[in-house]
Amino acid sequence: MQDEDLIAHRAAAAARRRLEAPGVAVGVTEDLIRVQVHAFYGRVRADPMLGPIFEAKITDWDDHLAKLCDFWSSVTLMTGRFKGAPMPAHARLVGVGGAHFAHWLEIWRATAVETCPPPAAALFIARAEMIARSLQMGMAVARGELPPLRSAPAAQADQDRSR
Repeated sequence: MQDEDLIAHRAAAAARRRLEAPGVAVGVTEDLIRVQVHAFYGRVRADPMLGPIFEAKITDWDDHLAKLCDFWSSVTLMTGRFKGAPMPAHARLVGVGGAHFAHWLEIWRATAVETCPPPAAALFIARAEMIARSLQMGMAVARGELPPLRSAPAAQADQDRSR
């Protein structure tokens, strides 16, 4: 393929992915993402449990909110705009556990129900629940609270070597 053809092919593939993105079917837009993210983090910043954790780590809220909008755009609209690595940032948080994630999800759910049409709220909530589980698991592994997850073939190879 020529360079121009490759660029056109990639652009067409990206456009197809965006059309097939889960958020498109339920009415998620960039504006809705911005409303959800900004309303949610406004509540988080004022929350007595979560606010101090975020305020201790975030120095530039405008930049952070822009990254979070990129993240949710990538998650719901498959735009690919988010280029960060959430796991290492969260793994470094000391003293953050299940109760914090449960409260974070409680605020996220309430915000989504209030700011989004029901189908979009359901998608935002489902994705947030999945992300929270993943982050909690990764944090537990990083802290040595759980062993690293291994694939079945890798675990079988370990057993075979130990025989």
